Amino acid sequence: MKIGFTYDLRREYTAMGFSDEETAEFDSDVTIDAIEAALQGLGHEVLRIGNIYELTSQLAAGNRWDLVFNISEGLYGAARESQVPALLDAYRIPYTFSDPLTLAVSLDKAVAKKLVLQAGVPTPEFFVIQSIDDISHERLLRENLFPLFVKPLTEGTGKGISADSIVWAPDAFRKQCSDLLGRFGQPVLVETYLPGREFTAGIIGTGENAKCIGVMEITLNKEAEPGVYSYLNKEFYEERVVYSLVKDKEIIREAADIALRAHRILGCRDAARADLKADAQGRLSFIEINPLAGLHPVRSDLSILCGKIGVPYTELISRIIGSASQRVRKTRLPNFLASQLLT
Repeated sequence: MKIGFTYDLRREYTAMGFSDEETAEFDSDVTIDAIEAALQGLGHEVLRIGNIYELTSQLAAGNRWDLVFNISEGLYGAARESQVPALLDAYRIPYTFSDPLTLAVSLDKAVAKKLVLQAGVPTPEFFVIQSIDDISHERLLRENLFPLFVKPLTEGTGKGISADSIVWAPDAFRKQCSDLLGRFGQPVLVETYLPGREFTAGIIGTGENAKCIGVMEITLNKEAEPGVYSYLNKEFYEERVVYSLVKDKEIIREAADIALRAHRILGCRDAARADLKADAQGRLSFIEINPLAGLHPVRSDLSILCGKIGVPYTELISRIIGSASQRVRKTRLPNFLASQLLT
């Protein structure tokens, strides 16, 4: 196949003056080179496109592809991950991973949690702070909900998460919410803090064909920020984090069930990674899902998990392409009809 490749290259944005934190979700040359090499190794012709601005230019110039391998995160707006897929949908060009609706819903963690909770998937109790006026939350004092966990509503890669995200009293709550509202210019998600073990589950496939390929425990060592899989702990994972493949069948069963139900309820496609945490009694809950899971061949959680279960990086990319190709064969317009719509 002729595969276009859309992505946001981190160094291009930092060269324009964006900070390391602002570009934390964007990809390095290592990731782009690794994906391209894997696709070429599978026999595909790969054409690098880049970000949405480059995609817009190439579409306007009449360029088309059999499939686009999309890992573009976008830069602006709560639906930024949806922008490239929406543009590709408008041109009837198929692509890997989830559609615009799923990406927007999953990025808004409160909306995602409402949907999975309504379907019976366990998730910590939560509410959203929209503005400074919401910070004096009477319910906190009335129901004594502390400790709480506070993070930006629509960020990933641990952005805005630190040891201070765990708050134990009203003053700390107000301070942390105020800080996040100011830094990120978006609402704040507040949820009951779960003190138990933390896991991530890898998923490959779409709908009923989706499978949980493994569950990995995330353990923080003494060098890490305590209690939280934070931005800095992720950035310096070699010194701070221990990743262990879960072998306990009961934990695997419970984690896989929660992850797959969330994956299907939210409409995720091809591959995703679901984060879960245990309460004080060891019961697992859904925290969030990443339908555009990182694909750095060494650093990303999904790649680390695949390495631990014996799935080579090229095989991971092959399975993603296989899932997308299966979807395309079922839904793609006949060539003559597609050409009529685009003229």
